[in-house]
Amino acid sequence: MIKTEKEYNAIIERIEELLSNPENIENQDAKGYMELNLLSAMVADYEETFHPILPPTLSDIIKIRMNERGLNQKNLSELLGVSTSRISEYLNGKSEPTLKIAREISRKLDIDASIVLGV
Repeated sequence: MIKTEKEYNAIIERIEELLSNPENIENQDAKGYMELNLLSAMVADYEETFHPILPPTLSDIIKIRMNERGLNQKNLSELLGVSTSRISEYLNGKSEPTLKIAREISRKLDIDASIVLGV
């Protein structure tokens, strides 16, 4: 079990060393194969506790969709029928969209309704 960030960093270094030899990844009989798997499991447990990956926020997802579709705030405001200042509030997390706008975001940006509604 990893107890400190220093231990975590040392184990990450060791994993990188082990990964540099393809035998340790592919060959179950290789000397480093079991070590690599044990250390990887320890790191996964530590990261789950101390470095969890948080789900993206609605504003993060909207920004990703905007980027994917080449939209700026003005384009998005026109697409959704709201002011650019309102779009700015959504993107900065200062306000949540109304149910009507949430539906439009879901439909027009192809974002799952459960994500837009936060359920």
